[in-house]
Amino acid sequence: MSRIRYGGDYNPEQWPEEVWAEDRVLMRRAGVNLVTVGVFSWAELEPREGEYEFAWLDRVLDGLHEAGVRVDLATATASPPPWLSARHPEMLPVTAEGVRLHPGSRQQYCPSSPVYREHAARLVRAIAERYGSHPALELWHVNNEYGCHVSHCYCDVSAEAFRRWLVRGYGTVEELNRAWGTAFWSQRYGGFEEVWPPRAAPTFRNPTQLIDFDRFSSDELLDLHRAEVAILREATPDVPITTNFMGFFKPTDYWRWAEHVDLVSNDSYPDPADPRSPALSAMSQDLMRSLAGGRPWLLMEQASSAVNWRAVNAPKRPGQMRAWSLQAVARGADGILFFQWRQSVAGAEKFHSGLVPHAGTDTRVWREVEALGAELAGLSDVVGEAPRARVAIVLDWDSWWALEQEATPASLLYPNLLFAWYRPFFDRSLLVDFARAGADLSAYDLVVVPAMHVASPAAIAALDAYVRQGGRLLVTFQTAILDPDLHVQPGGYLGALRETLGVRVEEFAPLAAPELPGAEPPVVALAGSGLDGSTATQWTEYVHVADAEAVAMFAEGDVAGWPALTRRTLGEGKAWYVATLPDEAGRDALVATLLAEAGIEVARGARPGREVLERAGRRFAIDHAACTVEVEPASRR
Repeated sequence: MSRIRYGGDYNPEQWPEEVWAEDRVLMRRAGVNLVTVGVFSWAELEPREGEYEFAWLDRVLDGLHEAGVRVDLATATASPPPWLSARHPEMLPVTAEGVRLHPGSRQQYCPSSPVYREHAARLVRAIAERYGSHPALELWHVNNEYGCHVSHCYCDVSAEAFRRWLVRGYGTVEELNRAWGTAFWSQRYGGFEEVWPPRAAPTFRNPTQLIDFDRFSSDELLDLHRAEVAILREATPDVPITTNFMGFFKPTDYWRWAEHVDLVSNDSYPDPADPRSPALSAMSQDLMRSLAGGRPWLLMEQASSAVNWRAVNAPKRPGQMRAWSLQAVARGADGILFFQWRQSVAGAEKFHSGLVPHAGTDTRVWREVEALGAELAGLSDVVGEAPRARVAIVLDWDSWWALEQEATPASLLYPNLLFAWYRPFFDRSLLVDFARAGADLSAYDLVVVPAMHVASPAAIAALDAYVRQGGRLLVTFQTAILDPDLHVQPGGYLGALRETLGVRVEEFAPLAAPELPGAEPPVVALAGSGLDGSTATQWTEYVHVADAEAVAMFAEGDVAGWPALTRRTLGEGKAWYVATLPDEAGRDALVATLLAEAGIEVARGARPGREVLERAGRRFAIDHAACTVEVEPASRR
């Protein structure tokens, strides 16, 4: 498709058939050219085991084809029908506390269940064989939002699958005992049959068991996806495949998942009432482009206005839908889709906005939908080419899982640390790629590594090589604390990265708020080049400088006089270490220094609240405060 895809989830099974003709007329009016069909239609397609009813879907797809609308056809496996769990209650998922989750919602299946897998595969094959050559078919949409509600299952079937996963990974129980450190608390196992998932326990659970279960759970969901993909590849080798990611979603390691889709797609629902949302939205978009290997991606879902799951569901302001949609285009999206086409009148999502609202077409939302469709139709010249970034932030799912475990030095939220360092680049309209730990970083002029808590030898070697080849590297606190088995490396924190940074960390000193109502966490003043007048938040530590320059110091408290920011020069490269989270002004000043060192200039006209981006000869100027957008040839300034 040489134009930007535009449309959204279409659920005609929720409506009488006479509405379908009106839908097609309105789709043509709005410029819709792609809709996702069948995501939650398993019970309609297979109302009884082995009995398929495809006639209604035939009519839907035929009608869309006649209207010139292409289809992203779902495999419909995201929500099993009630008859399946009624016959096979053993396929229902179980929580860590032993609670079995029941039908009446969606995603009520254990990812390891052979019953679910067998029935899902049978359905996928039937759909692929019937519609694989349909002229409306544009994409396959596998399942939906894997792990959104059930990412980890703790039932006995999952326990058996977990043991098989451990055998494949460790080979022997002796190696598992070594990796899990089971000499602690008398946890030593005599055989894999003694191992269970990390269910609810009296107190802290084994950290390596926890992260292995995170890894296993991500892999089990991916195995479901791959099983469906194998069927689709066999039946329709030339039809591209996607499944919808969910931005920064902790349970699934999207670095591994991205290898198994032809087109990376994303669901994005930032809160219109949150002033951080433009930056959070941009960060998610930059992640998708990065997962796609620098290629264009698809915004699969967003809301036209309000969602339905927050305590207060604020609507998007006039112009905000357009601004966030064109922000996605500027950051590499080749498609702008929504959930959903027509706002539901029944069910749990009836108050979730749609392209066609409850109030119909004489509405602000519909007028914006029509206008956006017309505008996107005029941007076909950007399709196929994604913008390039000169800055990267290292993102690591192992570090996310480990940092947010129990029994750690402080309760730190990994996405918040990523966002804290992403924000200064966003405020300067600078694209950021996210890089996998251990990846080649030579394409970037500046790399930031926030709290890469778990560091493999390969990941440390990649950072060292980057600096020695002339790169600018900023490493933050809580990096390289643990190896992939979650063991601490003795001799001072940072492990082998001490040689790159020229420092070692003796002791952590996180900043804790007094346990009093309304008490605020303390801050510590900073002093030194570029950070005078700013403060340290959340974290301090005792850092020894071996072969580096102390650029800024902690100016008060127990850590007064200890380095807060260091820099080491290695040939043409520079390796910085920051032993705290400077406040917003401090982070902004430090990023300004790093950008100047790296020779990266800010786009003309960019400022906080106003993005200025370029893609394929187009200039996008987005004023988020006013929710206005200017799109013009890049040569116009």
